[in-house]
Amino acid sequence: ISPKHAVEICRELKGMKLEEAKDYLKEVIQMKRPVPFKRYNKKVGHRRGLRGWDSGRYPVKAAEHILKVLENAEANAEYKGLDTENLKIIHISSHRGQPIRGWIPRAFGRATPFNRPTTHIQVVLGEA
Repeated sequence: ISPKHAVEICRELKGMKLEEAKDYLKEVIQMKRPVPFKRYNKKVGHRRGLRGWDSGRYPVKAAEHILKVLENAEANAEYKGLDTENLKIIHISSHRGQPIRGWIPRAFGRATPFNRPTTHIQVVLGEA
């Protein structure tokens, strides 16, 4: 997933209750609620429904993957005996991972690098 999209989504989710965050991500996937882009916002258009910020987008792929990570974290918390009704996102962050290196053949025997970015997502849940 895009590291830039993941950073913007994580910034928005930090401090939310887990159920609230999952509902928010589902609305982003359905393109009903935009994610405010505060850092990576060059040439990003304005979206309606943002409070206190103008530019935003609907990063569907990143939202799907982060939703999967949150559901996994919820299952881990349930396994450890925590109350899943009162879980809150204490810490969530994303960082660029090591790129998956690839090459695209070009004319005259040349090749150009074609690298796919990877993203590391870290989530810490706690009982509120």
